[in-house]
Formats: sequence, structure tokens, C-alpha cells
Amino acid sequence: MTTIVPGGNTHRGAPDRRDAGGCVRGSDYAVLSRQVKRAGLLARRPGYYWVKAATNLLLLAAGWAAFVLIGPSWWQLAVAAFLAAAFTQTAFLGHDAGHQQISGSRRVNVLLGRLHGNLLVGLGYGWWVAKHNRHHAHPNQVDRDPDIATGAIAFTRQSVRARRAPGAWLARHQAWLFFPMLLLEGFHLHLAGVRALVGRGATSRANTSGTTRLVEGGLLLAHAAGYLTVLFWVLAPVQAVGFLLLQQGLFGLYLGCSFAPNHKGMPIFGKDHKSDFLRRQVLTARNIRGGRITDFALGGLNYQIEHHLFPSMPRPNLRRAQALVRAFCTRNDIAYCETSLTGSYAQVLRHLHAVGGPLRPELEY
Repeated sequence: MTTIVPGGNTHRGAPDRRDAGGCVRGSDYAVLSRQVKRAGLLARRPGYYWVKAATNLLLLAAGWAAFVLIGPSWWQLAVAAFLAAAFTQTAFLGHDAGHQQISGSRRVNVLLGRLHGNLLVGLGYGWWVAKHNRHHAHPNQVDRDPDIATGAIAFTRQSVRARRAPGAWLARHQAWLFFPMLLLEGFHLHLAGVRALVGRGATSRANTSGTTRLVEGGLLLAHAAGYLTVLFWVLAPVQAVGFLLLQQGLFGLYLGCSFAPNHKGMPIFGKDHKSDFLRRQVLTARNIRGGRITDFALGGLNYQIEHHLFPSMPRPNLRRAQALVRAFCTRNDIAYCETSLTGSYAQVLRHLHAVGGPLRPELEY
């Protein structure tokens, strides 16, 4: 089971702070960052992204064209599965825009993020960026990373012990229910984005101007209106509902399965833990082995360590950066985790099962 690392530093071994000339300069991360910049790995890749965006738009258009041509038929469930995959690939582009990977202009990235997130997929871009930035700043840190905050899934035994029924029952069986619950992730993300826009609390209004709310809310409304109108105009009501449940369910499952391997089951830091940026990012992340197909299927998230160290690095450069980062970690005795996709899921499920252990009376702790 993954344990919580208490307060303290995470330095291991003697760090190598030498630059290319052999001089000792700056922190470990500063040395690595200079190597990455010299290799040109932070340079924008506009050609890649415009081709990627155009291809993705063609796939979305093809999916909806097939939907209209097929008409009222249960064969539409195949189209629903196709569009679930296309929606996820679109969300990956929104993710890259949120990290300023696509363009050197923040305004262009925000525009692309809102179009891919709010309009094409129906996810609140502004809400997600704010939440995701907090995760990047403090990955797997109790009370600081929103991705391990109290929710349907419990990631620490402290949160498990505070649960009461039915939350306790859910935590007890969460390893078995994890993948089925991901079928609801798409619906959860839609609702969370809407709640952030209409909420009255300080958290909802943080960094969100009235104009931003109007723009993002309008795009979300346009997506929902267009999506539901097309479904119920073309299909019989029962078919439309079936299409919606399958398409959104598979979208959530695909998206959840792409993010799940990244940090779940890796070390969790206590809320007072102190460590340097490089080790905080590397020790809490997990890479997934694979080739170009894996890169495409996971939207580059399989290079989670490199992505967390350099969030603005364009997706196609992550593969090139991996060898450099891995070698640097080896020289500085920093654990670098890499496994297969199935192996990562096994680690995630073992962690979730162990976390729920105190609620299973057949086990003694």
C-alpha cells in the first residue's frame, strides 16, 4: 500500500548540480531545466497542434455526419462509442491548451481551451484549469492536491476512518467499483464545471470575472443545446437516452483510465511535507511504457513525470525529453517510476483496496 510521507525532505544521495561545463550551478531542477532548454524541447510545435486539431475536428464531423445518416437505429450505439473516443481526444487538446503548450500567446491558448473544452466537449475550461494547476503545484499532497481530496474515492486511510455509511461501504469496496464508477466521470465533470460558474461562494468566484462566466457559460449552454437537440431530433426518445448514457459513460471511462495511472498508488505526502520541486514532481508520478499508439491513446499523459516537470512542454516533445530526464534522475539517485498500462492499473487497485482495509472487519490492523 502507498503510505503517506510525513513532513521532512525527500533528498536521496548526493545531487549532481554540474552544468555542461562541469561547474556546479543552481538547484537540481535548474540544471535539468537548462539541459532541456538547450535541447530545444520547450520550443512550440504549432504545426503538430494545428494538424492534430484539424484531424480531430474531422473525426468529430465524421462521427456526427454518420449519426445523422444512420438515423433512428440502435446501430447508433457504435457511433456513440466512436464519439466517446473523439470527445476524449478533444479533451486532451483542451488539456494541452490549459498548460500553454499550443501557442506562445496566452490568449490563443485560452480561446482554444474554451472551444475544445466548453463548446466541443461540454467541460468547464476555467474551472478545470484552476483545479488542475493546484494539482500540479502539490501532487499527491494531503489537503493541497484536489485530486486526492475527499470524494467518492478515498485515497488515504485517514479519510476512510472518517467515513460513515454509505460512504464507508463505498470505500470498503472501492477497488472493485473503481472502473464502473468511471462511467459516471463524464457526468461529474459536466456538473462540476456548471457548479463552478453558477456558484455563489468565494471558491467559485476565484479568478473568474463576470465576462468569463458569460463566455464560458454561453459556450457550455451552446454545447448542451446542440448535443441534446441533435439527439432527440434524430432518435426516438429511448434511443436518445441510450445514446447519451453510453457516449457519456464511455467518455468518462476513457478519460478516467487515461488519468488514473498517473499518480494513484504513488507516494502521498503529508500536508506539512517539504521537498524540492524536482523530487516532489518525480516521486509522485508514474510513466507508462509504450510506443506511438500509447502516446496517441493517452494523449501524452503516459509521460507524466516529464509533463509535471515541464507542464508547458509541447506533447510531441515529451517522448524526446524522457531519456534526458530519466538519465538525470538516475545520476541523482531519484526514483523514476515506469510501468506498463496494465501494471499501473494493478498498482492503483491494490492501493485502493489497501486504503479501504480498516473498513473490512475480516482484516485486522
